[in-house]
Amino acid sequence: MSNRPSKHQPQRGVIITAEAFEDEEVMYPIMRLREADMIIDIATKDAKLVNGRMGFPLELMVKYYGALVDATKLDAADYDFVILPGGFEAPDRVRQIPEVLSFVRTMHAQKKIVGAFCHGPWILISAGLTKGIKATGYVGIKDDIINSGAEYLDEAVVIDGNIVTSRHPRDIGVFMKAFLAELAR
Repeated sequence: MSNRPSKHQPQRGVIITAEAFEDEEVMYPIMRLREADMIIDIATKDAKLVNGRMGFPLELMVKYYGALVDATKLDAADYDFVILPGGFEAPDRVRQIPEVLSFVRTMHAQKKIVGAFCHGPWILISAGLTKGIKATGYVGIKDDIINSGAEYLDEAVVIDGNIVTSRHPRDIGVFMKAFLAELAR
């Protein structure tokens, strides 16, 4: 039996980020997922409105595209998927939140789609989900991915089970196509 909702029920996902997120890595997925009629929550610690690395205010995404929720209070039962965007500072902050690591582990254990790109795989590493998998990420965290026990592939998108990783903001279109295809399965 699938953990996914019926065709009549919209899928619901959460994008977890923090201060200094990679602007396009939050904006573009949210808009693409909303285009696909999905419900999106945007999670930050204490539901704080933060700004992107280039100054984009998360407030605009919350105003038009998704609800702002507290990253420390996420329940996997409420979601069909999670996306962990990059911007080297934001994922480093997110991976220090024990409740987020527990949430991501639960999402993975329930075979829900877990996506991470750029520096986002740091969160997967801190959650202990990369040992024995194939993954990609920003070249600057290649050693971290390898040292966590994963096989690093220098590819735009790598899918291993229910984990979808991507390496760079320029690959975001390819990532979203692959991510949406996984959600449609």
